Amino acid sequence: MDVAQLLGPEGPLARQVPGFAPRLPQQRMAQAVTATLEDGGALIVEAGTGTGKTFAYLAPALLSGVRVIISTGTRHLQDQLYGQDLPVLRRALKSPTQVALLKGRGNYLCLYRLERTEQEGRLASPTQVAELQHVRRWAGRTRRGDIAEITDVPETSSLWPRVTSTVDNCLGQECPHLEDCFFARARLDALAADVLVINHHLFCADLALRETGFAELLPEAEAIILDEAHQLPEIATHFFGQSLSGRQLTELARDTVVEQARDAADFPELRDRAEALAAVEAALREALGTGERRAPWREVAEQPAVQEAVGRLTEALNRLREALKEAGQRGKGLESCRRRAEDLMQHLLAVTGAERHSDAVHWFETHGRGFTLRLTPLDIAPTFRTRMQERPRAWIFTSATLAVGESFDHFAVRLGLQDYAGLRLDSPFDFARNTLLYHPPGLPEPTSSQYTAALLEAALPVLEASRGRAFLLFTSHRALREAEEGLAGRLDYPLLAQGAAPKAALLREFRALGNAVLLGTASFWEGVDVRGEALSCVIIDRLPFASPGDPVLQARIESLRQRGEDPFQCYQLPQAVIALKQGVGRLIRDVTDRGVLMLCDPRLLTKFYGRVFLDSLPPMPRTRKLERVRAFFAE
Repeated sequence: MDVAQLLGPEGPLARQVPGFAPRLPQQRMAQAVTATLEDGGALIVEAGTGTGKTFAYLAPALLSGVRVIISTGTRHLQDQLYGQDLPVLRRALKSPTQVALLKGRGNYLCLYRLERTEQEGRLASPTQVAELQHVRRWAGRTRRGDIAEITDVPETSSLWPRVTSTVDNCLGQECPHLEDCFFARARLDALAADVLVINHHLFCADLALRETGFAELLPEAEAIILDEAHQLPEIATHFFGQSLSGRQLTELARDTVVEQARDAADFPELRDRAEALAAVEAALREALGTGERRAPWREVAEQPAVQEAVGRLTEALNRLREALKEAGQRGKGLESCRRRAEDLMQHLLAVTGAERHSDAVHWFETHGRGFTLRLTPLDIAPTFRTRMQERPRAWIFTSATLAVGESFDHFAVRLGLQDYAGLRLDSPFDFARNTLLYHPPGLPEPTSSQYTAALLEAALPVLEASRGRAFLLFTSHRALREAEEGLAGRLDYPLLAQGAAPKAALLREFRALGNAVLLGTASFWEGVDVRGEALSCVIIDRLPFASPGDPVLQARIESLRQRGEDPFQCYQLPQAVIALKQGVGRLIRDVTDRGVLMLCDPRLLTKFYGRVFLDSLPPMPRTRKLERVRAFFAE
């Protein structure tokens, strides 16, 4: 059988996998993937919701006979591929292919840092003490050391950075626990695997590390398959830039204090210099202003308080670096701290320096008590294209949202893809019968201060008709909070809002309630799968154009203008179209799903670019009449 037959009505999957339904788009994609794995080159595939793209690339990968690296957008999808989809396919295809899972080192328990944290004994709260006890008990029985296995400690716990390692603080070959290191074991498994499942952050970290010419994280492979590929350009941009965070500085200071107490107790000045670094880090955070902010570095670089704080930080880090040069020979932990101090000094000079880069933007962001200073490249296409050319193989990029209209140009240009085959597969779901697109009439322009209030008035009768069972997706946290206040006490259905609980917990509650209304921002626009009647309505407040105040966007716009290009047409509009397609994709997740999509932004019908958005959506019947919405739900 060829791969299309394997996925067809007489194939092993149809016989052995419960609920498997043969789909022609899936078979077409599998054939295209197989051809690319055999012949090499680049393939871009947009596979609409319900295509079954996961099996369409996993089956060819298992049958290819070459080493394949599969990279996903999130760790959740990574776990699903490795723990659910691949085992099903291997059994059905009777495949002997060896499969492995590899995450970034921060996802694995570090036995050395667990031991140090227990010895230090200084924890912030009784909650952390209990969490540390959970981790210790789990450490004695886990085989993989993947912290996703622990359900007793929240993902957001501040304990995790103390019992996991980073590229900065890992001791590497000098670690006394190297033989038992979970991350090292996972890398060995990865080296031996025929099919390796990773995520985009790890993939891009490997590309950035190879750029230095010194090392690599991943094994060589003949093929790379990148799922959720629409996320790749932004993630790659982060890894090909430079950054320095307050957290890196405070962790260096804290780790130096711990190692000094262990291996250099007669060197109290080392501790003093580490504590001085922590103090000036806090001073820089204060100088950058209160609240959350993203802005070009030039907006604050000349402020006296910021200049003074940067100067003091540079001096404190340099003094600590000099002390660590003297103490580094006393212990492996101190030597690691010395290397980290050297690296952080280089990054500090790069992200605060006066040198201006025409191909990069200096900017900063503040969040809570933390901050990050960044130097971000404006265009990663040349770098990414070079990495691809250095490693000739099959490259497959796939997602439900890669095209703008019928074209892949926007995605291809951002990654420097020149010679590629494109395949666009529409969703096999019957949108014409099972959906309705509603444009509420009479809403003001989104710039109006009354816009969100007017939107809620238009949404209330729709929510009544849908009997709850809805997502309200917003483009800003401010609009979400306004909506939360505006809907309080006005719904007969449970109201859930992003931020009230972890995302996974909110989704579990939403599914369990069956009639809830959930308010969400960016993290709920993609990667969320609610099948069945619990989600029967998706309301989107605005077209998701990126914030014009974002410093990276501002710099990209200016760079495009200088090159004589129209930044709106070639960047801002395509980005917004892809983001909207992700949000719309939450509505119909299965063949039996039905639902109403309410797109509120009047610009869809009043601006010339509205047609670009509408042409990129599935073929849905459209209406401006509330009566049709009520009739749809009454059927």
